[in-house]
Amino acid sequence: MFDFLSPKNALTLPAFGLDISDLSLKLASLKRRGEQLRLESFGRASIPAGVLEKGEIKNQSELIKVLKLTLEEAKNRGLRTRYIIGSLPEEHAFIRVIQLPKMNLAEVAQAVRWEAEANIPLPLESVYLDYQVLPQSPANPDHLDVIISAAPKTLVDPYLNIFEKVGLKPIALEIESQAIARALLKNCQSEQPVLIIDLGASATSFIIFSGQAIRFTTTVSVSGSFLTEAIAKKLSVSQAEAEALKITTGLDKTKNEGRIYSALVPPLNALLTHIKTYLEFYPEHAEHEHDVQNPSIAKIILSGGEAALPGLVSFLSLELKIPVELGNPWINILTPPLKEIPELPFEQSLGYTTALGLALRGLD
Repeated sequence: MFDFLSPKNALTLPAFGLDISDLSLKLASLKRRGEQLRLESFGRASIPAGVLEKGEIKNQSELIKVLKLTLEEAKNRGLRTRYIIGSLPEEHAFIRVIQLPKMNLAEVAQAVRWEAEANIPLPLESVYLDYQVLPQSPANPDHLDVIISAAPKTLVDPYLNIFEKVGLKPIALEIESQAIARALLKNCQSEQPVLIIDLGASATSFIIFSGQAIRFTTTVSVSGSFLTEAIAKKLSVSQAEAEALKITTGLDKTKNEGRIYSALVPPLNALLTHIKTYLEFYPEHAEHEHDVQNPSIAKIILSGGEAALPGLVSFLSLELKIPVELGNPWINILTPPLKEIPELPFEQSLGYTTALGLALRGLD
């Protein structure tokens, strides 16, 4: 969504996915070979603290420096295009599913603007607005379901400015949750509602997806850095030591006399509280669920760089009494049962979920 080239031109241009978050950036480029897809290039870099805050760019020159270096390294790995599909942070964006009466598609654009005024808490002249009409089904023959998305121009324009300065040409920008769903769900569809939890270093996104659309998104502050800080404080060690202990030990009670486990349980309990809230909330507010008999969340899918925390899947599954699994960001790229490539092992690829989802969009 938020296309910046005409559809006619965009369809002929291969583009790579570029995911920029507060503490890191990642890129991924895919290439078709017959009916197969392969990873053409990828890269990542850390972003110094304070350069971005909750997705807002605070230091353009420093971000440009990091981006230029990462692009040069990716070029050496085979990156062959300057066209990009970029991500926008979840914290400041809006996604809603609205219902419209059955109408000619030419009338939808004006109707979307009327509905957006009621659903988006910002003046329409201050946002980029886009929409997608969902395919109709026999369960909803009398109206249209439409996804509307919006992002403030004050958030988007600095990204466009930086892309121009480093020679990148954005075909489109889209909200992170859209790319994540495209990466993790086979053909971007789910017969039953699923909750995707994208665990990042600086924030965690909740995405409820059902049918062919995102139905709800929100962001919470319980994140990887939150867990690292808990370990550092509990054990009186440095941030670097705490991060290493988190990665190697996680929720294994048998290691380090269970001290890492004890440090992680309180912040994870805070995460559990958020999860339980939305597991209970969604079935009561799923007014757009026409095609499912049971609107309850069927399972939880974990993604993001922090999702590989040892023991996390079993911890959440035990506490929530619901199936929990690690997402597979290669599900629409590699031929099953492959779930990784030598250059990018599976656990590392979890951190590339958004970038891979954007790269898939770049092939459309």
